[in-house]
Amino acid sequence: MTQRSDVIRIVTDSSCDLPRTLLSRFKIAIVPLVVHFGTESYFDPDLSPREYWAKAAEGFTPQTSQPSVGVFEEIFERLVEQGKQVLCITLTGKHSGTADTARLAAERFREAVRVFDSYSLSLGVGFQALAAAKAAEAGCSMEDLVALLGDIRSRIRHAVVLDTLESVRRGGRADSFIAIVDRMTRMLDIKPIVGFDEGRLQLMGVARSFRRALGRVADMMEGAGPLEYLGVAHTRSTERAEELADRLAERLGFPRERILVREAGAVVASHAGMGAMGVFALPVGARRECE
Repeated sequence: MTQRSDVIRIVTDSSCDLPRTLLSRFKIAIVPLVVHFGTESYFDPDLSPREYWAKAAEGFTPQTSQPSVGVFEEIFERLVEQGKQVLCITLTGKHSGTADTARLAAERFREAVRVFDSYSLSLGVGFQALAAAKAAEAGCSMEDLVALLGDIRSRIRHAVVLDTLESVRRGGRADSFIAIVDRMTRMLDIKPIVGFDEGRLQLMGVARSFRRALGRVADMMEGAGPLEYLGVAHTRSTERAEELADRLAERLGFPRERILVREAGAVVASHAGMGAMGVFALPVGARRECE
């Protein structure tokens, strides 16, 4: 039996990179991740991209951390006390402790709170949260939503071109392939293309220039078929991101006005480095009765 709309609320973390207009429209609650510059700590949403990069330019090496159990509990408790069930969608647990922390916080609320690992980050998280919020609004049950997210997680496409390896190397999230790419970049101007395989960062390919790498990414997305969502996330590359969105709209036949172009927040930027460009696409799937 389906539940009334607005009984289930979606919670996600601040890595999702969704605009405030969509978060407000679909009542998606945000748990803030944390970025540290020396002895100073900030909640991710409190630093605009301009402020983040100004701090980074001061010579501090940014570090990041997941929210505390208490921060998750506070948001879960507020919603549960309002009579809501909660579905919390987090960035990939293969490279962050956020999912485990959310699960620990959820134990206090038993069946009222469920946690789902997106196996992604940035708009890969955001599109899953958005799809779940729309389905919840349409009356899907918690079981329907978890099944829907499992299907979406298996279909979503993501490819990120890195302009520099410094940040991803420092974070230790590319240990499986960093040595190989390092050797390539010492000899040639190689740009790595990375993505996620069941939540773990993987090397998907390399190109001899950033422009060629973006061409490779467009090729990857062209093979995905009709799309439900398409987005471009970047770090300090607004003009290049808009050009890529134009190119994707033309090649994929996807409405340009529906391509979400977003500058990544502080935590994603800390690991991707300046000049990164990611494309996130969700192919159209089978509709469910509750949607």
